[in-house]
Amino acid sequence: MGWAIHLHLVAAIAWIGGAFFMFVLGISLRNKEDQEAVYPRIGPIYGYFETGALIILLITGYTMIHNNGLLDILFSNVTNEIVDALRIKLYFVAIIFVFTVIHMIISMMTLHKEKTPKQRFFSKASSMGIFLLNLVVLHYAMVLRDTL
Repeated sequence: MGWAIHLHLVAAIAWIGGAFFMFVLGISLRNKEDQEAVYPRIGPIYGYFETGALIILLITGYTMIHNNGLLDILFSNVTNEIVDALRIKLYFVAIIFVFTVIHMIISMMTLHKEKTPKQRFFSKASSMGIFLLNLVVLHYAMVLRDTL
């Protein structure tokens, strides 16, 4: 596994830690003026940082799956604790990826503009979905480490 697991863990810490920070920031900034002062400055930096972390997670995750001979097994009828946990983790990763794309598109479109109610709903819903599903993915990552 070598380098891939180390990069994967650092990127996961960055990804989940960043999401946790933004979640705390979001619930602590109740005042709309404070939000308008902070998010346009932090948002783009955070977005680039998190995009980099996500790319590293996807590359290192694929590398570890491939190097451990799990790629063919994932698409077979084989079931066991490790393969099932990995499949579930990857399903949630795919959902997080979709939520991230939705959130990034809305954020880029509305960086210096007021969000419509629909955009605000989808932006907040995708952000909350990313945050909560990160915890689920973290759980399955721990299940995998415990079984290995």
